[in-house]
Amino acid sequence: MPLNKNTIEILSGVTTATLTTVLLKKGLRNIWLRGAMPIRPGQPRIVGHAFTLRFVPAREDLATPASWASPTSTRAAIEAMPPGAIAVVDAMGVTDAGIWGDILCERLKFRRAAGLITDGVLRDLAGVLRTGLPTWCAGVAAPPSVAGLTFVAWQQPIACGGVAIFPDDILVADDDGAVVIPAALLDEVVAEAAEQEEFEAWVVCEVQAGTALPGLYPPSAETKARYQAYRTSQSKAVV
Repeated sequence: MPLNKNTIEILSGVTTATLTTVLLKKGLRNIWLRGAMPIRPGQPRIVGHAFTLRFVPAREDLATPASWASPTSTRAAIEAMPPGAIAVVDAMGVTDAGIWGDILCERLKFRRAAGLITDGVLRDLAGVLRTGLPTWCAGVAAPPSVAGLTFVAWQQPIACGGVAIFPDDILVADDDGAVVIPAALLDEVVAEAAEQEEFEAWVVCEVQAGTALPGLYPPSAETKARYQAYRTSQSKAVV
């Protein structure tokens, strides 16, 4: 089921840094994908369900250019991907063989994918950048995927950047990298993340006004009371 517009709107305004804090409070520490960083600065924050793709180490009888036409190929996987999803690709952190290049990124963009996240690398950098597809990866390399990888499946549990990703988990990615929200925790994380983001914005204003950090962040009982009074005043102002 696609994410509703309200969820996308809220999470689009929440940083991955805030999300890691919210998830940490729930006991989840391993939710930031190592190696998956913005391919260029200034990309929009993306939010979407994970559409998973999985590579394993290359095996010479399977990892061939002919495999690109196989029913089990990255090409076939992309055609099965719904609009609004994020392609999350497990490349095992391999950095000397690009998972794919500009042509497949162009197809993802045409099919209205929200973006691409991988712990591997891409090839055809100039072309990939021209597509405008929001992309998080571990860099670039000229060799094709079959030089070091064999594609085996999509929409299965994967390990991307050392993090367990299940189909339909929710991914959020921004300048700090990519974070996974387990699907079962989505509603409570959305509510708590929005509140945390609002509180931290207030804290920044307090710091800019000269307030000392002890007792402010994390908040003491007095600070919590001041913050609640601030929220109440803001609510009345809106009315």
